[in-house]
Amino acid sequence: MSDIRLIMAGSVIIFASFYVAGIGGSEYSEISMQAREFYNCYDYSTGAAVQVNCNQAEHDALLYLALALGLMGGGSYVIFRGIRGKWDQNVKNDEMLGPKNG
Repeated sequence: MSDIRLIMAGSVIIFASFYVAGIGGSEYSEISMQAREFYNCYDYSTGAAVQVNCNQAEHDALLYLALALGLMGGGSYVIFRGIRGKWDQNVKNDEMLGPKNG
C-alpha cells in the first residue's frame, strides 16, 4: 500500500472514532449523570422507566470509550506509518513521469 493511501486510511479511521464517540457515546452521558447525582439509574429508551444497574452501565460506557480511543490510536498509528514511509525515494526509473535525463 502506498504512503498516501495509509494517510487516507488513517484519516478515515480517526473520523470513524469521532463518529463512534460522538454519536454512539451520547446515550451513556445520561446514565453517568444519573449515577453521579441520584445513585439510581433508569433507562427511558423503551418509553417507560426501567431501573438498570449503575455499575454495569458505567462499565459499558468505559468499554465504549475504550473502543473510540482504540480506533483513534489505531488511526494515528496508520497515519504515522504513512508519514514515515518512503514516499518518492523508491520510484523506479521506468515508472517516473516527466523529462528523462540521460
